[in-house]
Amino acid sequence: MFETPHPEVLARDWLPPVAMGREVEVVELVRRLDAPAPRAPPPWIAAVTGARGSGTSTVARRAARAVADTLRTVPGSGPPRVVVARTLGLRGTHGVASALLRHLDEGFDGQGFSVVEILAGFLRRLRREGRPTVLVLDDLGVGGPDLGPVLRALGDPDRFLPEGENGIPPTWTILAGTPDGVRAAEASLAGRYPLGRPVVLGPYSDRVLSLLVRDRAERALGRPVPPELVARVVTRAVEDGASAALALDQLRRELLGSRRSGRERLPLGLRSCPVAVEPHVVQAIESAVRGQEARVGEVRRWEAELAAAEGSRPLPATTLWRRIVRLEQAGYLRREIRPGGMGGTRSVVRVLLPVDEWVTSALRTDTRRADGSWVSAHWTATPGPAPEEKFLGPGVLPPSGPAD
Repeated sequence: MFETPHPEVLARDWLPPVAMGREVEVVELVRRLDAPAPRAPPPWIAAVTGARGSGTSTVARRAARAVADTLRTVPGSGPPRVVVARTLGLRGTHGVASALLRHLDEGFDGQGFSVVEILAGFLRRLRREGRPTVLVLDDLGVGGPDLGPVLRALGDPDRFLPEGENGIPPTWTILAGTPDGVRAAEASLAGRYPLGRPVVLGPYSDRVLSLLVRDRAERALGRPVPPELVARVVTRAVEDGASAALALDQLRRELLGSRRSGRERLPLGLRSCPVAVEPHVVQAIESAVRGQEARVGEVRRWEAELAAAEGSRPLPATTLWRRIVRLEQAGYLRREIRPGGMGGTRSVVRVLLPVDEWVTSALRTDTRRADGSWVSAHWTATPGPAPEEKFLGPGVLPPSGPAD
């Protein structure tokens, strides 16, 4: 554990001043948005896609800032606004619409309002304030919220405005996520208007990943970092698919150690006996649950997407269920059977201990990759960052309202 005077730069949603290794993609995304006076008719939408951890969020937000900087130079225009909403974890279209309106009205609670009413409130507020806006709909993925109503509303805002009022201030939209997530968003438009070819991001190279990790570590520590620390973090990240998100997660563990909240403590026996679960299964549970609870079907959808991203076959349903049971026996989560669903019951997973505090083995001795080879990797039992480190950054909103 290191003395870290600037831990805020290790937050998952901290935006670096430069999209390291993605400068060309940021410029291209800005070019496609064509601000401040696009030649194409609205809506003005561009997309950036890539595997999770390839920098789609950083590219989208840096491009949004660049567009806002351009809009500030337009005389007579109001101060531009950047609105960022992570769709991951939001409950359906209702959650996305509520998150957008909450940016303009912090006290808004979407419960009891329909999606149409919330979108109308959002668009009317945009019109009333008269500020050019750049929207970023981030973390699009398989099984995410349906963005069709939101995108269609942006394309035809007059349907939601009071009689006699027409048009909203110039509004640009950036979609960021996996290729499947962006394709699902485009399909939800039912051909009303095309999104155009997205900016595609490949995996980070080892060199860029090293530069990224070193830059973030030096910003956090305020001094040069040991080369062996960078090499250790990058090596583990490359083994997991060169994901910048995983590299920064590992860097947080290296620098911050295991600061705990004191409310729930990890049983001492688990420190020397990690739970053997595939890393992508843990990530699937975290993505589905988002600190609350989720149906087992949601966990299965995330597991299939993450397995495909790393070149593996999804685990059989019974194998995934055994992993969940194993984690329950360790005291990390609880399974509940509730009324509802096609069979009369519904299986729900509730997290009891923050996922970043789980101690699991990275062994994959029972996971078969698509090419039929067996994969095994040495594990290091390293607790994750404390729950307080997982704060909501600018533009990141908690789930709100029931699913529409």
